[in-house]
Amino acid sequence: MNYNVNENGYYGDFGGAYIPEMLYPNVEELRQNYIKVMQEPEFQNEFHELLREYVGRPTPLYFAKRFSEKYGTKVYLKREDLCHTGAHKVNNTIGQILMAKRLGKTRIIAETGAGQHGVATATVCALMGLECIVYMGAVDIKRQAPNVARMKMLGAKVVPAESGSKTLKDATNEAIRDWINNPTDTHYIIGSVVGPHPYPDMVARFQSVISEEVKKQLVEKEGRENPDYVVACVGGGSNAAGIYYHYLDNPNVGIIAVEAAGKGIDSGESAATSALGKEGIIHGSKTLLMQTPDGQITEPYSISAGLDYPGVGPMHAHLFRSGRGEFISITDDAAMQAGLELSKLEGIIPAIETSHALAIFKDRKFKKDDVVVINLSGRGDKDLNTYIEYFNLA
Repeated sequence: MNYNVNENGYYGDFGGAYIPEMLYPNVEELRQNYIKVMQEPEFQNEFHELLREYVGRPTPLYFAKRFSEKYGTKVYLKREDLCHTGAHKVNNTIGQILMAKRLGKTRIIAETGAGQHGVATATVCALMGLECIVYMGAVDIKRQAPNVARMKMLGAKVVPAESGSKTLKDATNEAIRDWINNPTDTHYIIGSVVGPHPYPDMVARFQSVISEEVKKQLVEKEGRENPDYVVACVGGGSNAAGIYYHYLDNPNVGIIAVEAAGKGIDSGESAATSALGKEGIIHGSKTLLMQTPDGQITEPYSISAGLDYPGVGPMHAHLFRSGRGEFISITDDAAMQAGLELSKLEGIIPAIETSHALAIFKDRKFKKDDVVVINLSGRGDKDLNTYIEYFNLA
């Protein structure tokens, strides 16, 4: 079975481009050009030079010695938290800003939940001198105030989404509305492996620098390219797509996807799409989606602003449906404890998104010689207020 996208933009049953007629020219222009542009030597050179000189890649693959000892297995952390801006998101925004320039676009829009993608988009727009508008749920604006300030310092206009749950899905709706109204000069930088084809594939390709580096780094560390498992948290799923990418078709590498169970899978306050989702269409692609019996999208919940999306990207829906990926749901409480534990064991404060991935070791057992690589997708600075409130650290 193939786990990459096919020529029609599908991963198995999931994907496609379900878009309003008004958006067809934009999406089609991108679809016809993205692979051709990405394969140009000049594009590749500029992309990799910026990743090296500006983002600070390659990021280290760090052996978490004390964490490994505690759980009786070999745990490596892929340190995406050390990227410029503090998360993996910038890998994709660098790629997409270069794509937008080659397609002659002068105005950039984006949606953001935790704010990291908004910051990464504002960063590359400042770098390239392009106008930047970021849509963000009003609730997320409150809980991610430092990231909002960073976006404004970088010259972006931050527009609050006041509809629905005032979080990520609503910000995405607003961004799509903007794009329909400004089709010719605007490029929409989607921050995850979601949206209409070719976005899930394009974002996954830009993020695949992560697994590409892991292969080389593991040869140095362990004498082999392949770990036994790659682990990542999944909301929309771009950090997960990045670390899975070069291992998708290798059955010897286990793929573990960790979702946010919020206050419990059956609590009504959760974002565990694999457990609760049914087939549906959101933001232009067919995927697994949390919805009511009559097909209305239900409001997701997670303590982490980056995981409360009501669906997953089509690649991940296919990994789940086909059985290629093992999906685990982690509650707020378990994630918060895991974040604190990594801080105390390794001196690394992780983003709460990543803390979900770190929490699996309590119940999911690994062999002593297993090599488990976790994508440490972001740093915890942006979540300090949440950590402070949760653990009464003030």
